[in-house]
Amino acid sequence: MQWSQLTWAELPDQLIAASQAAILPVGATEQHGPHMGCGMDAVIADVLCKAVAERTGVPMLPTLPYGCSLGHSRRWPGTIAVQPITLIELVKQIGDGAYYSGVRRLFIINTHVTNAAPLRCALEMLRAEHDDLMVAVINSPQISERVRAFHFADAEDWHANDAETSLMLAVAPEMVRPHLLHEADDPDRTEGQVFAHPVNRTSLNGVTGTPSLATAEKGQQGFDWMVEDLSALICKGMAQTPPLAHSYFDRVA
Repeated sequence: MQWSQLTWAELPDQLIAASQAAILPVGATEQHGPHMGCGMDAVIADVLCKAVAERTGVPMLPTLPYGCSLGHSRRWPGTIAVQPITLIELVKQIGDGAYYSGVRRLFIINTHVTNAAPLRCALEMLRAEHDDLMVAVINSPQISERVRAFHFADAEDWHANDAETSLMLAVAPEMVRPHLLHEADDPDRTEGQVFAHPVNRTSLNGVTGTPSLATAEKGQQGFDWMVEDLSALICKGMAQTPPLAHSYFDRVA
């Protein structure tokens, strides 16, 4: 189900079988506290979407490992961020290429919170240019109510917290430094704030939450929920058509 492993001769039949759908995972490369590797967002995007692609039969485009991570500042090494306009244009052009290859349903799966606004802008541009292309931006912590509860249990402004650390312990344990978990906890200081502050003004060590609570068992349960509920959401989208057949370019008589 990997787009990069399919030949041009195989791709058309694969897309027809998948209701002309494709999955684009978008992650980030940014600091994740003293206890976890900087590629966490990209790793979970890749692993999650591979599992969903196999389950649904929808081809998965290569994972984007860089995102809009400007809020992580330069206080801690490890963050490689792109500007919002760069991410918008990159995803727009990827969407164009997918469209010309036959995709008519594009599921953009986002695993980094501040990618959401640029990805929404890319969605607006894609659907305005390609009238018969349906695009969805799905933020991974918001896939379902149980997935949301799992992610936000210890911090509303979660980052490198219990959930993310548990996920890595389950699916990519090499990303975690277990001996540092009990030193990594840092509380969420964003409650009641009117402004959206960068992480250097809300965290002492780049963490928001309590990674000391993380377990592989908890992470496996959360990951299984994410795969099951995202697969169901994508299957629902594969069966949907627009409520009305009116073309974007048709004028009302």
